[in-house]
Formats: sequence, C-alpha cells, structure tokens
Amino acid sequence: MSLFAPIPPEDASPKGTRPLADRMRPRTLDEFVGQEHLVGPGKPLRVQIERDDPTSMIFWGSPGTGKTTLAKIIARITKAEFIEFSAVLSGIKEIKQVMADADRARQYGTRTIVFVDEIHRFNRAQQDAFLPHVEKGSIRLIGATTENPSFEINSALLSRCRVYVLSQLTEEQLVALLRRAISDAERGLGQMHLEASQEVLEKIAQYSSGDARSAYNALEVAASLAQQAASTAISDSIVHEALQKRVLLYDKSGEEHYNLISALHKSVRNSDPDAALYWLGRMLEAGEDPLYIARRVVRMSVEDIGLAEPNALALCMAARDAVDFIGMPEGNLALAQAVVYLCAAPKSNALYTAYGAVQQDVESTSAEPVPLHLRNAPTSLMKGLGYGRGYQYAHDVEERVVDMQCLPDSLRDRVYYHPTNEGVEKRIRERLEEIKRIKSASSNRTKRES
Repeated sequence: MSLFAPIPPEDASPKGTRPLADRMRPRTLDEFVGQEHLVGPGKPLRVQIERDDPTSMIFWGSPGTGKTTLAKIIARITKAEFIEFSAVLSGIKEIKQVMADADRARQYGTRTIVFVDEIHRFNRAQQDAFLPHVEKGSIRLIGATTENPSFEINSALLSRCRVYVLSQLTEEQLVALLRRAISDAERGLGQMHLEASQEVLEKIAQYSSGDARSAYNALEVAASLAQQAASTAISDSIVHEALQKRVLLYDKSGEEHYNLISALHKSVRNSDPDAALYWLGRMLEAGEDPLYIARRVVRMSVEDIGLAEPNALALCMAARDAVDFIGMPEGNLALAQAVVYLCAAPKSNALYTAYGAVQQDVESTSAEPVPLHLRNAPTSLMKGLGYGRGYQYAHDVEERVVDMQCLPDSLRDRVYYHPTNEGVEKRIRERLEEIKRIKSASSNRTKRES
C-alpha cells in the first residue's frame, strides 16, 4: 500500500497497539460527544452530512475537540474513500500524487475525501494546489486547523469551503467520555474492571483543558499505574501521578497567544487585578516568554495610564529589568507587581489618542517647512536667510511662557493632547489651562502696544 492509499478501518489494527484515544474514537454521530451546535438534530453540519452535500470544509478548533473524528465519520456515512495526511510531512509532490489518484478514482464513480491535518502549515503554493481539484469536484477537502482560518488559509481556498468552529469540550462531556472508556470492554478498559470516583474523573477532565485526547491519555496512564499497584481503583494519588503537569492550551505563535495577551491587557485597562493576575499566570505557566509579557506591560503603562500616573512607566521598566536580571520563576512576581500596580493606577489614554491624531495629520497633511523662527542659525548665511528671526526665549520672561506659534500655519490652532481629570493628569490639565491664560494675556498686551 502506498503512503497515501485509503487508511484501513480502525478495527483492522490490533487493539494493544493503538492508544485508548484512538480506540475510543466515535464511529457514528450518535456516539459523538460535544459540538451540539454543529451536529445536533437540524444543525448545519449534521444537515450537510445527512444530505451528502459534497462541499469542502474546514474544521477550526482546539486540540482534542473531534476534528479528525468528524472527518472519518463523514467518510463512513458517505461511503467515500478517505485519504489522510499531515501538512507537516507532505509537500507539493505528494499533493499532486493524491490529486491524480483521486481524479482516476472519480472516473470509476468513487468519491474521495482528502483530510489534511494542520492545514494551516501548508504554504500558499501548497494550498493553491488543491484549488482546481476542489473546484471540479475530484475531491472533497476537509481541513483541520487549530489556527484562525481567516489568517492561515488562502482566501481563494477558504471561499470554496465552509468553516465550522469546534468548541472545547466541557468537563461534564469529558467525564462522560471517561466513564464510557472505563466501562467499554470491546474498545476501552472494561476488561480491567476499574473503579473511579466522580471526583477523580472530574480532576482528569479539569486538567485536560477541554482536550478529549489528553483526557484519554491521562486515564490510560492512570489505569496502567493502578494495574502495576495490583489495584482496580484509580485513586486520587494515582491520578496526580498520571497527570504530573496540567495541559495548558497555548501556542506561542498562534491565536491563543494573542487571545491571552488581549485578555491581560483588557483586564488591566478595566482595573481588574484578579483577572489580570489570572491571565498573567496562564501565560507564564504555559511557557510564554516573560520578556514578551514585560514589553506588553510597558506598552500598557503608556497606552492606558500615561501621565495620569507617570511612575507606572518607571515601575514597569523596573519589572522588565528584574525579569531580565533574575530570570524565571523568580521574575514572575515582578511582573505580577507591575500588573497589579497598573490595575490600581488612574487611567488615561489621552497621550495614546493625541499621538494617534498626530499620526493622522502627518499622513494626511502636507509636510510644511519648519517656521523660520524655530530654526537654528549656526552660520551667517542662515541668519541672513531669516533663520531664528523672531524667536522668543521663554526664560527671558517672568512666567517662562511666551505667545509664540510653534505649529505650521495649516495646523496653527490644532490641539492634540486633552488631559483627563485622573491622577497627575488633573494637575497637568490645570497647568495647561494656566499656560493658555498666560499666552492669551501676553497676546492682548502685544495687540495694545501695537
């Protein structure tokens, strides 16, 4: 058999050689647990399957939510040849061979489902290789991805597929799957006559973070440990040993990376220290680069606090230096301190908004020359051309403020910075109002003298 020939039925492999997660893979929609919003009665994916709709599709969801299982169920129900390969191991040559085989099979009335796991790992050229075959119906493409298809799948291919979003399984659903595995004597662990309390199964489910495969793997390890101890009971201590380390859904370069940092930033902005600490912990414990978090925390200090509490930036820079100096895990408390400080600090996005307005004006208005009175005149030629003429030195007047235009003529009266009444920025606002009064008085004096 070639590498890309249709895979054999699950039952063809000896039971002992296949992991529990593979043996317990649902064979029908009735056995399938979770994703009721897709495969429940009358729901979109179930209707598509029951109507034998040949449209290609993309399954987007976290690991262990049933993407591969659904693809295999579809192949079984529609009686199509099922070809499965991974985007990690395959290239253009393999794709073209699969497509050629599918074209030949179609001539004999055989339909082919090509299931591509981790389809987001294919580059643009590899994804484009599917297009003509999907369009003419030689294959029914089912892609599985843990990444957002909007960013990872070519728009041309994506437009020819229906995207179905699979949700993480709930703890209750995982417990139900674990109980089924314990009692199933044909494919599961039923012949071992194991006993497991509700609390033990809930602990496995909780630690699996919505991943059915991870839950099955933990149960299988726990069953093996119980067998070694000549016991039929899966105790709490056995589960603790089997789990070792909680499975945290996280991909440093994927969407979850951005979801978590977004949750941290928005919790800080909303002055919620408990939520901010939680999201910080989620990222650190999952192995995120602490210096990446430190950079983002520094950004929060200037974007959401700004001059309402100028010390926020200094404290966040100190936290970054602490992480760089002492490393992890000791540095996590420095980040935690910075995050809580930002939550408690008065908030202002006045600087963020002001600079955004400046960027817009720089982009949309002409680049006017600097007014002559603001230019330095280090040479006699430049002085002769009027550089520096009319400049007023602020330190020469009592108030240290002069009524002098510093913006180009087209932006003469433009105001970018609007300080709030929060924290230190309230004092800044009062000072700017005082400066405005001083300039107005100076302008009036100049007019009277002229």
